[in-house]
Amino acid sequence: MLTWLLTAGVIAGALPLLAGCYQFVLAGLHRFRYRELAALEHEPNVAIVVPAWNEAAVIGRTIDTLLALDYPPERLRVYIVDDASTDETPAVVAEKAAAHPGRVIGLRRAKGGEGKAHTLNHGLREIRAEGWYEAVLIIDADVIFTAGSLRKLVRHLADPTVGAVTGYIKEGSRPSNYMNRFVSFEYISAQAGARRAQNVLGAQACLAGGAQLLRREALEAIGGEIDTSSLAEDTFTTFNVQLSGRRVVFEPHAIVWAEEPRDIAGLWKQRLRWGRGNVQVTLRYRRYWLRRKAGKLGGLSFALIWFAIFLMPALMVISSASLVALFALDRELSIDVFRSLWALNLLAYLFVTLAAFAYDGPAARRSWLEAITFPGLVSLAIIVWTTIAPVLDNAPDWLLLFTYVWLSASMLAAYLVRCIETLPRIGWLARPLLYVVGFGPLLCVISATAYVAELRRAEMKWEKTEKTGTVGDLA
Repeated sequence: MLTWLLTAGVIAGALPLLAGCYQFVLAGLHRFRYRELAALEHEPNVAIVVPAWNEAAVIGRTIDTLLALDYPPERLRVYIVDDASTDETPAVVAEKAAAHPGRVIGLRRAKGGEGKAHTLNHGLREIRAEGWYEAVLIIDADVIFTAGSLRKLVRHLADPTVGAVTGYIKEGSRPSNYMNRFVSFEYISAQAGARRAQNVLGAQACLAGGAQLLRREALEAIGGEIDTSSLAEDTFTTFNVQLSGRRVVFEPHAIVWAEEPRDIAGLWKQRLRWGRGNVQVTLRYRRYWLRRKAGKLGGLSFALIWFAIFLMPALMVISSASLVALFALDRELSIDVFRSLWALNLLAYLFVTLAAFAYDGPAARRSWLEAITFPGLVSLAIIVWTTIAPVLDNAPDWLLLFTYVWLSASMLAAYLVRCIETLPRIGWLARPLLYVVGFGPLLCVISATAYVAELRRAEMKWEKTEKTGTVGDLA
């Protein structure tokens, strides 16, 4: 009985990748799941809300891009909500508002620093008081919408059951560095694949923070404002809209370019906030998991996808610990189970990587090296090693134990790479070491850190990722 439990614990380490395979299988059904959309009677009045704090480097271009969207000018207004910026943001916004009266509206908070959700709500209160809008588009200050993206989002509102729509956020920093390319490939899986799958399931996990189109009635149904009690206001909005009885959908052809972090420190700050937000969402909506009253959000498939990712650090530790325990009980059995684990990992790795290449060829071609090395060169070496049976069977105990614990030790290694990046003389080593350790383990250790931060009830501080205006001319 114990060996069966330990074997199950080992195989649990493959669940995140298997869940990824399941998502891409579902994503393959996307084109058959949705019929042609009905035509809108007219394009709705769209109020675009842009929260901004010290965004002088990017806000001017963002406004220009929004005004150039392929959308009726009389039905589009851009509201810049300045969160008491201390740079030239107010001056840039004032200049744009003067050049485009009635189309660009600057709103300024006297007191800032409370976070994105509070800033958004300041703007939403103004917009609701005017009563002009029929839909709200919430975006980030640095994103660049492609010309036809808003029309592609809005057309879903022809379906009265749809309450919100999100687009495909793509990494657009040019020139891109190694971190940008890792993120670029990650977004193919996390958005192009995963959100198509969630369309098929009928339940979306999250409206992308940089592209959230909300029908007026859907916004009013959840109180007219954004949740301010968490670090994941976009995910809370997504869940609340769906629990109010309306659908949230993903439009893969509405492409929005964004600037993402260029180093581990920037990624850590961004993803720690996201990770803590996911912990808060998981706990806040605990009474809806696997419950019929939650509709599609309460389904088994959605829970599998959510928890396979959410619990990934714990699953990796359980898998490693189970392998070591099996080794102590039965060395030969541990080898057989270990081989099965990495065979599953190999199949899932190949399937997910090739499927991602198929969904977004241009992005995949730019980040092909990062796609291949996503799990890390050490993990790839283990995959190759386990396929050579005699080598594995005759391996010394110390080498077996190293490979057994690598699933969880890789997270510690990723944390050390993060520490190395901060050192003045050898910080440059972080880049090659990340390829060795893997971007996946780095994301896992950030998730584990988010668990700890929530357990410690650390201060909920909304730390903005610094933007420099490096998104290329990609529209």
